[in-house]
Amino acid sequence: MIDIKLIRENKELVKENIKKKFQDEKLSLVDEIYDLDLKYRDVKKNMDEKRALKNEYSNQIGNLMRDGKKDEALKIKEKVTGMQKQIEKLTKEEDELSKIINEKMMVIPNIIAKDVPIGKDDSENVEIKRFGKPTVPEYEIPYHADIISQFDGLDKDASGRTSGNGFYYLMGDVARLSSAMLSYARDFMIEKGFTYCIPPFMIRSDVVSGVMSFTEMDAMMYKIEGEDLFLIGTSEHSMIGKFKDQIIKEDSLPITMTSYSPCFRKEVGAHGIEERGIYRVHQFEKQEMIVICKPEDSEAWYEKMWQYTVELFRNLDIPVRQLECCSGDLADLKYKSCDIEAWSPRQNKYFEVGSCSNLTDAQARRLKIRTKGKEGNYYLHTLNNTVLASTRALIALLENNYQKDGSVKIPKVLQPYMGGKTKIEKK
Repeated sequence: MIDIKLIRENKELVKENIKKKFQDEKLSLVDEIYDLDLKYRDVKKNMDEKRALKNEYSNQIGNLMRDGKKDEALKIKEKVTGMQKQIEKLTKEEDELSKIINEKMMVIPNIIAKDVPIGKDDSENVEIKRFGKPTVPEYEIPYHADIISQFDGLDKDASGRTSGNGFYYLMGDVARLSSAMLSYARDFMIEKGFTYCIPPFMIRSDVVSGVMSFTEMDAMMYKIEGEDLFLIGTSEHSMIGKFKDQIIKEDSLPITMTSYSPCFRKEVGAHGIEERGIYRVHQFEKQEMIVICKPEDSEAWYEKMWQYTVELFRNLDIPVRQLECCSGDLADLKYKSCDIEAWSPRQNKYFEVGSCSNLTDAQARRLKIRTKGKEGNYYLHTLNNTVLASTRALIALLENNYQKDGSVKIPKVLQPYMGGKTKIEKK
C-alpha cells in the first residue's frame, strides 16, 4: 500500500504508474480516494475542534460549580451533552471513511522503480545476464518424470488415489536428492549470515491481506474451512508476518532470515496443473530468504539476494539467467522484481526456478512494521527471494546432470548430504 500523501500531493504520478502497469480500470480509484480523503480530513478537523471546545466547556462547568453558579453550569452542561452526540456521530463517520479509503488504497499498486521495463506480461520480461554456458548433449535427455521413474522415484498414481491431481510421491534416491538440495540451500544461506527459521505453515487472514493482493490470494491460497487460517503458499508470508504491528529497534536492522517450509498452492489460472510431472503442482518444499531493512539499504540488498540464488545454482552445475520483470508482470506490492531461470537442455530453453522482489514499504505499511528513528517512527522496506524450490530445482538438476548411461551425476556440494554418493543409477 502506498502512502496516501502521494495521492494528496501528486495524483498524476500515481495515475501514470497505474498506466505503466496496464491497470487503467483503477484510474478512477485515485480521484475517488482523493475526494474521500478531503471529506475525511474535514470530518476529522470538525471533530477535533468540537472535542477541544467540549473540553473547554467541561472545565468551565467545574469552575462555575465551585463558584456557586449552578444554573450557568447546567446550561453549559446541556451544550456539552449535545456536543458529545455530535462528536459520536463524527467519530462514526470518520471510522467509516477511514475503512473505505483503506480498502481502496489496498488496490492501488506500489510505485515501480524507474528502471523497470514497461511491458504487458511476462512475455516482455528482459534478459539481463547469463551465468554458466547452456549446453545440449548429443544424447537425448528424457522428460523429467521419465528420468525419475528410472530410479523408481515417482508415484503419481498413488498420490492421485490419496490426494488427487497435482500431488506426488517422491521415493528413494530421488526423494533423498530433493532433501539434500534443501539442506544444502539452508546451510548455504546460514553461511551468508542469515538466521534459520521454521515458520508456521498456516497464517491468519489479516497477515495474508498484509503480504499480498486480494487477486493473488484468491489464485493461490487454500483456506482452512471453519477457521481464520490459510495454508502458506510461500514461507516469506509467515516470516514477514512475524513482525506485524511491531516497532523494531533500529540498531537491530537489517533483519535477515532464511526459512524452510512446505508450500501449498491452488495454481488457479491458465497454466493449470501438470498431469505427469512435478513442474506445476499443489505442494512442494522451499528454502526462502527475507530481508527487513532501512529504506536506503533495500536496493543494495535486492542486488545481493538474487545473486545468492545464482551462486547456489551454479554450485549445483546448473546454468541460469536473470530476467528483469516488466511492469505488467509485477504484483501490486512490488517495486521491482527479477526471475532466475534455469537452463533446460531437454527443451533447449530456460524456465523459472525463483523470483527476487523489493516491495519497498508497501508490505510494511499494510502490516505496520516500523522502526523508531531520530525524527520519529517510519516504515521499513521488505524484500524476499527464492533460495530453492524443491520440484523445479530437482528438474533442473536432473536434466543438467543426466548422463548418457541414464545415471545422474550428483554435484560435489550435495554429496555429503547423499552419504558420499557421486551418482544415482537406474534400478
